[in-house]
Amino acid sequence: MLDYSEVCTTFSWEAVRASLQGLPNNSGLNIAHEAIERHANGPLRDRVAIRWLGKKDTSLELTYGELQAGSNRFANLLKQLGVNKGERVFWLAGRIPILYSVFFGILKTGAVFCPLFSAFGPEPIAQRLERGNAKILVTTERQYRKKIEPLLSRLPELESILLVDREEKLNEWVLSLPQLMADSSSEFTIPPTDPEDKAILHFTSGTTGMPKGAVHVHNAVLTHWITGRYVLDLHPEDVFWCTADPGWVTGTSYGIITPLLHGVTSIVDEAEFEIQRWYQILEQHKVTVWYTAPTAIRMLMRASADVREKYDLSALRLIHSVGEPLNPEAIFWGQRVLGLPIHDNWWQTETGGIMVANYAALEIRPGSMGKPLPGIEAAIANRLPDGTLQLEGDEVEGELVLRRGWPSMFRAYLHEQERYNTCFVGDWYLTGDLARRDTDGYFWFIGRADDIIKTAGHMVGPFEVESSLMEHAAVAEAGVIGKPEPTIGELVKAFVVLKPGFSASDELKQELIGFGRIRLGSAVAPKEIEFTDNLPKTRSGKIMRRLLKARELGLPIGDTSTLEGSAS
Repeated sequence: MLDYSEVCTTFSWEAVRASLQGLPNNSGLNIAHEAIERHANGPLRDRVAIRWLGKKDTSLELTYGELQAGSNRFANLLKQLGVNKGERVFWLAGRIPILYSVFFGILKTGAVFCPLFSAFGPEPIAQRLERGNAKILVTTERQYRKKIEPLLSRLPELESILLVDREEKLNEWVLSLPQLMADSSSEFTIPPTDPEDKAILHFTSGTTGMPKGAVHVHNAVLTHWITGRYVLDLHPEDVFWCTADPGWVTGTSYGIITPLLHGVTSIVDEAEFEIQRWYQILEQHKVTVWYTAPTAIRMLMRASADVREKYDLSALRLIHSVGEPLNPEAIFWGQRVLGLPIHDNWWQTETGGIMVANYAALEIRPGSMGKPLPGIEAAIANRLPDGTLQLEGDEVEGELVLRRGWPSMFRAYLHEQERYNTCFVGDWYLTGDLARRDTDGYFWFIGRADDIIKTAGHMVGPFEVESSLMEHAAVAEAGVIGKPEPTIGELVKAFVVLKPGFSASDELKQELIGFGRIRLGSAVAPKEIEFTDNLPKTRSGKIMRRLLKARELGLPIGDTSTLEGSAS
């Protein structure tokens, strides 16, 4: 995209749709066809689609043709198991090769792919499987025995569990995926797929309730396609690396779908972050476009400069970051140490794809989210007393809103129509993020309008953490906030009121931290516990997390007129 203004002026989603092939005989639009079939049936059949790097220095390459065969086998397997259109198939494992056959096999059948973060503890997993009406779960034997087996009584709708690393079945419904795949046909025809058919269900944390299941449809592929072209600037010869876990929306939209839509080779690293390993991957595999997170960038920034000097990163031409605002210092560091600036961009689970970005052909404003994607109308708005929105001009703070109707916009919160409706006022989607727009059209993030905690790239809902802590025998009440932390953005901190008969102590504090890790998993559990005699609440009994956070950070506490016990 050489001329942003011209592209925005002439842009149409209909033209984007025309860039895609569509199913044969005008029978619809399917993400798997656009990402796999059209390449496997053409000149890119033998191109490497996925170059997988194992934890123990193993590696595997999957071509587009091999992904076609593997996903066909899994699609046929789902049909044999009685999975119907719209039914949910869950994934609970890390970045392993079979994921890609599973993902596209699900989409080929018309079923819905539902990823889970593998570091979740049993309770977040159970909540999502229950709320998502899981019919099939694909996981590892370790995850099954440690986290799933104890939950089976809560999951009456779960019909089969497929273990990716077991050669023989455990029983009649805990089965061996390798065994079943070997017996499945590699030929499959994608049935007619309406662009509005459900494709992916992503759970996202909430502040006042359990996780919300954001429903995305096959038409989202238009956003994936255009962001790959205009934001990530993907070209056929590129080697692309998205470091996100498949349990999160970035890991599916940009770790799986987008690079394959554009026919490029995508790097997948099974291992977790390690500075020298990451530099080595960038060098050895000649990564040209790299999409990562601010947490990883900050960890790289903490390493000594001579570590970076050992590696040749001359192939790298574009770096993008997402997950939380990228501070200007990181952008300058990228230019100074990596030889390239880092392009920040903004989007959400609900948006399905990148909405605001810093583009390769435009000036980067360090600290800015960038400008809206062509085809996306973004604005700053404030709510009026009658509930309507007032759209603001430049340099006015307010809530970032998007005009509804873009292809990857979530279509529902599963089973929660009323909750979904509250996300919109008229034609505008309310993002919950506070921002401002400058006179040149760049948007600047200010903060969340709610209490969602962003920690190491993960979105954590305080309600979920509070609910689990209160299952401990000693806990009467809990209030959870995000506390700023230089490396991971925010850490999860819990304020705990104890029941009568229990006394605050370091031993109990450690016990509660351990309890949280077991129940919730390390990514979600609180890392700090503080005992308190009471929690600030509104007169209706709602915990005022804003007040807890202000007290923690020594900030003005603001309006307390609704505080329980305050004067009328």
